[in-house]
Amino acid sequence: MEILQELWDFLSTAILRGGMYSLMAVGLTLVFGVMNIANFAHGEFYMLGAYFGYFALTALNSFDLPGFAPPILSIAAAGLGVFIVAAVIERTVFRALRKRSKGQWLMNTFLLTLGISIILQNGAKLLWGAKYRGVTSMWPSEHLSWLYSIGLPPDRLIGFLIAVVSIAAFVLFLNKTNTGRAILAVSQDEVGASLVGVNLGFIHTLVFALSGLLAGIAGAALLSITPAFPFMGTMTLYKSWFVLILVGMGNIGGSIVGGLILGVLEAFATTYLSEYLGSGSQEFICLTVIIAILVFKPNGIFGKSVKSVVE
Repeated sequence: MEILQELWDFLSTAILRGGMYSLMAVGLTLVFGVMNIANFAHGEFYMLGAYFGYFALTALNSFDLPGFAPPILSIAAAGLGVFIVAAVIERTVFRALRKRSKGQWLMNTFLLTLGISIILQNGAKLLWGAKYRGVTSMWPSEHLSWLYSIGLPPDRLIGFLIAVVSIAAFVLFLNKTNTGRAILAVSQDEVGASLVGVNLGFIHTLVFALSGLLAGIAGAALLSITPAFPFMGTMTLYKSWFVLILVGMGNIGGSIVGGLILGVLEAFATTYLSEYLGSGSQEFICLTVIIAILVFKPNGIFGKSVKSVVE
């Protein structure tokens, strides 16, 4: 029984972590695959989602709303808020850069997003201070206490379900709507898509905003586990890039699988290696796998070659 319980704890931890990593990685992959932007501000969209979710939940709790309404509405508000922020950034910053940047587009976007990351981090610290802002539990415990008896934290489980629903909705949007198919067309051949009437400016803004939306949902959904803090997005950004390197740049479908793989690796390190490697066991195992991937399969497990947006 003890072995079965340990296996259950391992699998549940791996899957619940992996779902959120997948949600973050899909947004980052979308921007890289469609716009060829190495977005190092993606973690700050996650951070903004956590802050927006906290303030929305705090405001909604002052109203007499049914039990699950405040957290659901706060997560939706956080996603929408980051969607708007990301859209404004793309329209005001990347559109101007695209008009002027030719041969060094990828390097310029790397430097630019790194600068945006620093601005957002310090802007959050200036506006909201350096203290942590979180909640004990987002979801009414009286309705979910039975989950503890089977070893599943309700907030992490519901966060995983939110990630699954968000990814499923996003995949359906890409494959079943005209706008989604236009996004896929731009990711495959930007020039060809423009020749058949696709509005590239609109698609670029929408893609960047959708990436922010997914990151904002992730930040708000995990508010009770990871409280809002100005520099909380750094490690999340690293994990998202781990997934992209693992499966290959620009591979949306692979990112979903890659997030789960990363969750398994971290759960394995925590369960079986932390006794020998200490608190750095997760980073050790993840970086070891990433180095091996880069050495033996540089394009990732499911990867494809990467080309510049101006090619």
